[in-house]
Amino acid sequence: MPHLLDASTPATLPASTQRRLIGAKQLSPVELLDDCIARITTFEPAVNALCATDFDRARAAARAAEAAVMRGEPLGALHGLPVGIKDLEDTAGLRTTYGNIAFRNHVPTADCLLVQRLKAAGAIVLAKTNTPDSGAGANTRNAVWGATGNPFDPTLNAGGSSGGSAAALALDYLPLATGSDLGGSLRTPAALCGIVGFRPSLGVVPSERRALGFGTLWATGPMARSVGDLELMLRAISGFDARDPWSGARFEPLPLPDLSRLSIGFSEDFGACAVDDDIRRVFRHRLAAIAPRVGRLEAVDFPYGDADRAFDVLRAEGFLADQLPAWRERPESLSPNVRANLELAAGFTLADRAAAGAEQARLQRALAALLERHDLIVAPVTPLSPFPWTQWFADTVQGRPQRNYYHWLALTYVITLTSHPALALPCGRDERGLPFGLQLIGRLHGDAPLLAAARAFEAAFAADPVLARPRPDLAALRTPRPELKSIVTDPPT
Repeated sequence: MPHLLDASTPATLPASTQRRLIGAKQLSPVELLDDCIARITTFEPAVNALCATDFDRARAAARAAEAAVMRGEPLGALHGLPVGIKDLEDTAGLRTTYGNIAFRNHVPTADCLLVQRLKAAGAIVLAKTNTPDSGAGANTRNAVWGATGNPFDPTLNAGGSSGGSAAALALDYLPLATGSDLGGSLRTPAALCGIVGFRPSLGVVPSERRALGFGTLWATGPMARSVGDLELMLRAISGFDARDPWSGARFEPLPLPDLSRLSIGFSEDFGACAVDDDIRRVFRHRLAAIAPRVGRLEAVDFPYGDADRAFDVLRAEGFLADQLPAWRERPESLSPNVRANLELAAGFTLADRAAAGAEQARLQRALAALLERHDLIVAPVTPLSPFPWTQWFADTVQGRPQRNYYHWLALTYVITLTSHPALALPCGRDERGLPFGLQLIGRLHGDAPLLAAARAFEAAFAADPVLARPRPDLAALRTPRPELKSIVTDPPT
């Protein structure tokens, strides 16, 4: 096997290339899996991206996948590709803790719908990826598995709540991983770790586990190292399921658009979000690089209004629906982040809920109006560089105190409120040498045009070392960091 620091090992190939080589009998699923496991064994002690691993069953599945190829059987779209599953998603026979101490030894008896679809497409579940308790927070750490360090500097945070998936992808542990997004939990870790994370339009990826069946904030989605690989996975997991009232048609990718014909709107803060000056400078530099490639680039005036209050109310409502039994029966098991949402919910009235819903509708219509004039909107994903993982959240941005543990995520959660699709696209490094991500926002249910445009930008950026997707320094990740696993205390509210 080639050396792990060699960029040409099977694990580092694009997922689409891996799948093509497997189908052509030029790459064994067993060889690919072994290379992924070797990378995990080498680098995981430095970043702690994974929770439970399933190496033995994965090896058996890889052998079966190889045998199917050799017999000439029909192969699924993800046949033989290892995947990581966020530890909020149930996996049959594989420990699933939700990052909560009450579920430290929980082993589900059935796969959730998302995992069922991945397996049906031929994917091989290799491991669970780390997440904060119940996905509450954008710093991936919990009292069960510890903290996940950023692959570019493990003393810094990897974002959240899909931080384990993002870090694992950045290190080529696996070609594909799952994530979920409420206030930015797909987009934030993708940006901080230099990979691609996509929050689809509501219902594109169905889920049977949304406590509020008609709730609009929470979405599951794919994470990958390139837009094309993400589309490969999205096609396999999208489509109607009767258990999700929002679900609809299966995703189908589109050809690359001509960037010179696109009209792009942009905002560096949506008129109200705190964003550090250095991130503003990097964003403006990226706009300058985009401008000659597109037909029109124009600042947009987004009417932010009372988005913060609306998100507070609707987020708290969702946590109440999901966590009420635990709050009543075992409140001591819940992190203060989770409890903070429940306590907020207890103080809200029906009038608050009505006002929040009305504000959400206004924001959605305002964004839709902007996207009648532009093909997509571009903004930063995060307002600051990764901070130390020992700091639970960003309490100050641009010198402005943040109201709570998620207020610093306003750049992403304001888009969550609108249900529009949004993607975090790697775009070089910030002024500290850490990954920088662009947030690309498309028209409601315009997921395919958005992803096609993102693929075109990705291809244009790839030839420029300043704009291309950054890669971690693997040689710097040889030192284990046992402190990442030593988290036993909960965060402040």
